[in-house]
Formats: sequence, C-alpha cells, structure tokens
Amino acid sequence: MPSPDSFAASALIGESFVGDGVNAAHTNVVIGRKGGPVGTAWATALATPSAGHVPFLTVLRPSVPVKPATLFVTKAAAAGELHERATWGSAQAGLAQGVLDAVVEGLLPAEEADELLIIAAVWVNPGVDDLDASFRNQRAAAYGAVRAAVTGAPSVADVLDAAEKGPANPFYTPSAEVLAR
Repeated sequence: MPSPDSFAASALIGESFVGDGVNAAHTNVVIGRKGGPVGTAWATALATPSAGHVPFLTVLRPSVPVKPATLFVTKAAAAGELHERATWGSAQAGLAQGVLDAVVEGLLPAEEADELLIIAAVWVNPGVDDLDASFRNQRAAAYGAVRAAVTGAPSVADVLDAAEKGPANPFYTPSAEVLAR
C-alpha cells in the first residue's frame, strides 16, 4: 500500500462484481486527489449529466456525504419505481457503506479522506427485485473495487492466467469455437 503522504498521488482504478442474477452489483472506481485529474473528472461529471445518467454525491444519510467524497455514476438509466429505489436507495447506501468499510479498515487513510475523491460507476440491473440483496452486493462490490484499486489487483500475471481460459462474464462467454477463430 502506498505511504500516506503519497496515497493516490496518481489515479487508482478498481473493479468488482458481486452477486448473481438481477441483484448483482458491478462497480468500477477511480480514486484520486482533489486538485488532480480525478478532481477535474469528478467535477466535470457532476456538472455535465446526460439523459438518464445523473451523477450524484453519495450520502451515508441525508446531508451526510460519505468521506472520501464519492460520486455515484449510474450505468443504467432508472427504469421503474423499484429500480429507482435500488439506484438511489439500496445501491447508494451499499456504495456509501462499502467506502466507509474501506476507511474503517485502513484501505483508505482516514486522515486523508477530505483530500481524496472517488468516482464510482455502478450497475444496478433494471430487473432488481430485492433491495436488501442489492445493498449487500453493492456494499461488497464497492469495498472490493476500492481494495482492487488500492492493492493494484489483479496483477498482470493474474490477467494473463485468466486470459488462458478466455473471456467470460455474466452476460456472455464465447464458445471454444468462437475463441478459435
């Protein structure tokens, strides 16, 4: 882990996918410092929403933004009442708690939390059907993405090892025949 005086001197990038089916959570994070490129990207994203994708400040409770300040960027436009409640409710709460868990456990230095920023791109499936599962999965995905960013996971060796098996994700896995082409 970087020393506290150089923590996130450059952008740290992490990803995590947790859960199965419609309540799974997929989170990408970029962590950096105010006044740097992540700060510029953070402010730009907040100031330039697009139709269906309105970034917002993640709060632990109303009027209590999580520290480090975390921008929630939706990957899926809100599609119905339950999806809206999951996006702005359970997934936001899970993201806030996962970031806070990382601070409590020392992955993110508490003494620098006011100087750090996080951009989190969050997938909430429009078919979500369980707000508690959505919260649990997003909490774990947020923490996992921060851990990956801070530790530099996966390593290049891990990626090369996974590449031997071929690409796969919950939405598509090419067959051996397609891979051979």
